[in-house]
Amino acid sequence: MSLEQIFSGFHKDSIQRQIQRAEKEGLSYDAGCSDQLLDEFYSLVLITRRRHRLLPQPRAWFKNLIGCMGDKVRIRVARKDGTPISAMLTLRHRASVIYKYGCSDERFHNLGGMPFLFWRLIQESKACGAGRLDFGRSDLENDGLITFKDRFGTTGKLLTYYRYPYTEKRKVAMSRSAEAARQFLFLLPDAVCSQAGKLMYRHMG
Repeated sequence: MSLEQIFSGFHKDSIQRQIQRAEKEGLSYDAGCSDQLLDEFYSLVLITRRRHRLLPQPRAWFKNLIGCMGDKVRIRVARKDGTPISAMLTLRHRASVIYKYGCSDERFHNLGGMPFLFWRLIQESKACGAGRLDFGRSDLENDGLITFKDRFGTTGKLLTYYRYPYTEKRKVAMSRSAEAARQFLFLLPDAVCSQAGKLMYRHMG
């Protein structure tokens, strides 16, 4: 399938026009795994995790990932007038490219940064001979993310997780605790959130 055919399969309003908007806005783009790209990516991770009221992964997690996997890790960053507005981290395994992490500054969402990055990812994956592009997992309750991925013409697959021991009472208690923690974390400075993520990430499921 040609790139033209792939592009024509995107949702016209939500994806095609967003990519065209990004190009019209003159968004700049870099890819690699340099410390500068990691810093820009991580600054957007902090913004995104705060928006979702979640602890951020520690920066060392991503640094170690790059150290272990080398050039199989790729960070892509889109910028507007030099300001990072969206970024993603992908992994390469044999003939597959896997989208693993994405983040963005919501102040610039109207510029189409994430669709622009996905389009670059698709172009580069095709150019390097990848046979499969995995858009990553999405929680069933995250309708917005699922819809976003569907509009690229993706095919979804249901994944089933099993937990032991599992009780409905435990599920409700965990849900309430998680919501209380999210309300508290939303008030913390980035530096504190980052440090908390460093301390807690290994214990979070």
